Amino acid sequence: MTAAPATIADTPAGVPTARQVRTHLRKARSRHHDHSLGDVLGDAYVMVLFVGMYGWFAISASRDLLDSPTVGQAEPGVRWWLAVAALLAGAGLAWRGLRALGPLLVTPATQSWATSAPIDRRAWLAPRFVLLLLGSAAGTATLAVAVAALGGVSEPSALGWAAAAGAGWGAAALALSVVAQSSRAGRRWPTVVGAAPMVAAAVITALVVLFGRLDDGLPRPTTTPTVALFAAAVPLVGVGVILAVRALPRVDRATLTTGAQFANAAATATILLDPSLLAGLVESRRWRRIGRVRSRRFRPGPGWWALLQADVRRLGRHPSAVLIWAALIGVQYAAALALPGLAGAAQVVFAYLAANRLTGGLRSVSRSPGLRRALGGSDNLLRGIHVVVPAVGAGLWWLLTLPTVDPGPAWLAPTLALGVVAAAFRAGTRPPIDYGGATVNTPFGMIPIDLMRQGSRGPALLAVLVLVQLFLG
Repeated sequence: MTAAPATIADTPAGVPTARQVRTHLRKARSRHHDHSLGDVLGDAYVMVLFVGMYGWFAISASRDLLDSPTVGQAEPGVRWWLAVAALLAGAGLAWRGLRALGPLLVTPATQSWATSAPIDRRAWLAPRFVLLLLGSAAGTATLAVAVAALGGVSEPSALGWAAAAGAGWGAAALALSVVAQSSRAGRRWPTVVGAAPMVAAAVITALVVLFGRLDDGLPRPTTTPTVALFAAAVPLVGVGVILAVRALPRVDRATLTTGAQFANAAATATILLDPSLLAGLVESRRWRRIGRVRSRRFRPGPGWWALLQADVRRLGRHPSAVLIWAALIGVQYAAALALPGLAGAAQVVFAYLAANRLTGGLRSVSRSPGLRRALGGSDNLLRGIHVVVPAVGAGLWWLLTLPTVDPGPAWLAPTLALGVVAAAFRAGTRPPIDYGGATVNTPFGMIPIDLMRQGSRGPALLAVLVLVQLFLG
């Protein structure tokens, strides 16, 4: 059980305050590094300049690409409403990311020496909450300006309102995620908050695809409703911050360290270029949430038939994989309307993503020699059995999205579909990364060629398929 959080009223006499402990730790850390304030400000200036310069270049290049004949012209109303759906889907995914991170998190050392001590929990977490609130507001404001500029907005006042609306909604989301972090397990409102924008995005996408396929013009608002979004965000920010400050004492040590595990896994996977480190943690969390399942007998047959039934049953216990597989069908139809010139390339990429969501059994068997020895049979046989579900899923997905692309040569579609299955198979059977490969010294630094080759197993074949579709489709 988790101990109740300490407050000022029940703090024993003689226990230092949170500010005193923080000051002592800051002085102790200052003895181990010699970075001055000027160095920190210089690094921050270089980072801001780098992000601003290359970010604006990316926005300008994207705007030129959307208006180029290669992408193809689409109705402004279609693109506008699909952009709204994309923003709603991004909001839902961002909420899930905040819930996975915490967002308040502490290191194991802090958990042992600070949050387990009789220190006021609110006073200890308040500075972290303020920094996260400001960072979230600044990040979403920058993202809102980028989206507005990508949509063709160039007036400074309109960009300012977009930044204000983005900052307001980002701060509100951060504050409410802290409230959700302090809630007891089993509360449904955090799940509803994350699912509502995703459902709204799916409904908008379905309506846009339906009316777009019927050649009905979609209306586009004459003015960007950023002022209304900012006005709606202001009271939400106020209520969210008040509730979050009140909820800080209820944030227990378990939720503080769970987010730290996820953040450390993400950082390690990024540094080592090994996404399986993060995917393994996410998958283990998913199966722990299931907790208990209902066992059913397999239909009689040979061993391979039982393994195939087990792989199919895995999808029933992991419904999000099938849900994402189905959602990508709608995304493909939306991409064909918004970017008609890139519909074929999008079909190849989305087919790979859809098939990759069904390779859970293939990844488990390929990454566990002990499991393969326990199941028996050759490695090729086990991998061949567990590639059936992704292959059938990719084929069915490809057939359902054929109306979104030009037919092209008769042999092209089957070849691309088989290539997508092969790419998903190569990605799912990737062996553990070997970090002892060759590197090349370039003017930009040491580049681990062998490490990049191992990480591109699967995506490299996908890139070849995209090029074939662009040139022959």
